[in-house]
Amino acid sequence: MKNFVVPIDALASFDEIVDVRTPLEFAEDHIPGAVNAPVLSNEERVIIGTLYKQSPFEATRLGAAMVARNIAHHLETSFADRPRNWRPLIYCWRGGKRSGSMTTWFNLIGWQARQLDGGYKAYRQRVLDDLEQWPARFRYVALTGHTGTGKTRLLHALAEAGGQVLDLEGLARHRGSLLGALPGEPQPSQKAFDTALAAAFSRLSPARPVFIEAESRRIGQITLPSSLLDAFHAGRCVRVCTPLPMRVKFLLEDYGHLFDTPQYFQDQLARLVGLHSRQTVEHWHALVEANERERLFTELVETHYDPAYARSSLRSFGNIDHALAFSFDPCSPERVEQARELIARIDAEPSPADTTVSTPARRAERTGDARNPRCAPANLADS
Repeated sequence: MKNFVVPIDALASFDEIVDVRTPLEFAEDHIPGAVNAPVLSNEERVIIGTLYKQSPFEATRLGAAMVARNIAHHLETSFADRPRNWRPLIYCWRGGKRSGSMTTWFNLIGWQARQLDGGYKAYRQRVLDDLEQWPARFRYVALTGHTGTGKTRLLHALAEAGGQVLDLEGLARHRGSLLGALPGEPQPSQKAFDTALAAAFSRLSPARPVFIEAESRRIGQITLPSSLLDAFHAGRCVRVCTPLPMRVKFLLEDYGHLFDTPQYFQDQLARLVGLHSRQTVEHWHALVEANERERLFTELVETHYDPAYARSSLRSFGNIDHALAFSFDPCSPERVEQARELIARIDAEPSPADTTVSTPARRAERTGDARNPRCAPANLADS
């Protein structure tokens, strides 16, 4: 069997990656592109694990019978059409008996199957190592701005315009705020998010800047790696600026679905009791019931989100004092053209380390001075 074991660096040299863990293990996280062919079902793994505590021999004997039946089933179904020269890489939790059994049988058949040394556990450690090292290799442009300025739409427009982006909210399947859950779409597990993030980093080029939203440490239930936070906090900043009426219009487009489930909407707003009086939250509940959409979103922005932004701190961003103010209409059909303008300005502007703010007008434009009507002060909290 030692001749059938390969290191994790050999992942790309196989025709297919086969994950033989249970469906539950596979759903939590797996190597990108892997197919699930469990040699034990969820229920069977529980049975064997429980029996093993009583009698390792009986558990091994019964487990072998279950594994044999399941491998036979996969040979008759999932892998019935694989060619003679097929080269699969097989893994389980830590490169033990589950993947070893399938690797042995596949080689007896004639396929050049190999077993991943250390299994998923080794892959998971590689992901964590990559997330510790990779973020520092890139130059970032962080999009900051108030709730409703459409930073995510701008990020997507930047991608369409040819910019290099890292969409953390897309990977986390959450928009990062109290009301940021996507309808009918659960968040991935932390492990699955980490795997997707590492895969996204592998597709980026260090030669080009990476546009990224200025997220806080948590996006819903997902926690961002400290290495990434440190890296984009040290990068350049863009302050996205949008007038209040336009912000409310955008929120009505992106969050209007909340009125389709009024009880859920009210339950989420109830979590604001403590930050706001019970009377205020009950008033917002009444606006939900009355379907007063524009009034509710305007009040939430003015009473909750903007004051919260004013209290938050951007001091962790080393170049926030040199942030580039950029006016953006998130509801405009010309968003890609606006994104191209931002890319051109980033390319034309010197980096913050080389920038000297020499005039009051220039200073107001770059820092969002209160005297500059184009842009109100920004904040790290995300919409």
